[in-house]
Amino acid sequence: MQCPECGATHIRKNGKRKGKQNHICVACGRQFIDAYEPHRGYSDEIRRECLKLYTNGPGFRAVERVKGVHRTTVITWVKQVGKRLPNAYAPETTPEVGELDELETFVGSKKTKSGSGQPLTTSKRGF
Repeated sequence: MQCPECGATHIRKNGKRKGKQNHICVACGRQFIDAYEPHRGYSDEIRRECLKLYTNGPGFRAVERVKGVHRTTVITWVKQVGKRLPNAYAPETTPEVGELDELETFVGSKKTKSGSGQPLTTSKRGF
């Protein structure tokens, strides 16, 4: 076995970490394990299916139920794809019809100024 840092062969065992044997290089002091496992992420196919499913309408929780991928993982994937998209495009024609959310169109004020609907008054006695 060789040190991945300096290539020296003078190696000692240095306890266990997460169930794997930890080694230390005597020459440079680098700690390492003898066998690294590849990253256990989702395949590109699963990622594409989740993103395609999300763009077709259902929310993150629905994608989680159907595909078994946690919703925060899908949210991260959507953000990564969103960063690669262009910021905005200049439309060639101005649309004739627009749609607004009902919360955005509410303009008004409260009808009453106090809690129960009655104006605040003071008593003549001063109590």
